[in-house]
Amino acid sequence: MEVTSVVQLDQTKAKEQYPNLSLRPLQVSDVDDFMVWASDEKVTHFCTWEPYTNREDGLNYIKNIVVPHPWLRAIWIDDRPVGAISASATSGNDKCRGELGYVLAFKYWGKGIVTRAVKMVVETIFVEWPHLERLEALVDVENVGSQRVLEKAGFQREGVLRKYLIVKGRSRDRVMFSFLSTDYQS
Repeated sequence: MEVTSVVQLDQTKAKEQYPNLSLRPLQVSDVDDFMVWASDEKVTHFCTWEPYTNREDGLNYIKNIVVPHPWLRAIWIDDRPVGAISASATSGNDKCRGELGYVLAFKYWGKGIVTRAVKMVVETIFVEWPHLERLEALVDVENVGSQRVLEKAGFQREGVLRKYLIVKGRSRDRVMFSFLSTDYQS
C-alpha cells in the first residue's frame, strides 16, 4: 500500500460537511465549549483523565496546561472548538519521536473530523519540528473507532503493548501506531 495516497488530503465527507474545519489554539474564553466534551463520560471513557465536573477545574486546565503546551490545538468547526488534538515531543535520546493525542465532542463522532485533523497535523508537524522522525499514538485496545482514525490517516499499526498503562484503576492494553516523516510526501 502506498502511504502517500492515504495521507494526501482529499474530498472526504468531513471536508464536504465541515468546510470550515480548522486547528487553532484553545483560549481561556473557550472554557464553556471545552466543558461540552471534557465533561462527557462517553468522550472521556478511553482518556487517561476523568471527566471535568466543574467549570473552574476546566478553566485551570486550559490556563495551566493547554495555553502553555507547545503544540495543542482545538479542532474548530464554524468558529467553535469541538475537540482538541496535540503533539507532544520527547527529549534526550528520544527527541526524534512525538506522541499524538486527540479528543472530540460526541456529537461529531463518525464524521471523519478527527481523521482530517490528524492528516492536518501530519502535514505540518514534521515541518514545524524538523528533528521529529516519528509520530506515534497509543490507543486503548477496545477503542476501535480511534484505531480506524489512525489507519485512515496513514498510520501503521505496530502491535499491542499488553498491560501498558493504568487507566482509571485498571491496567489496559494499548495498540501502538506510528507515522514516520519518511511516510509523508506532499
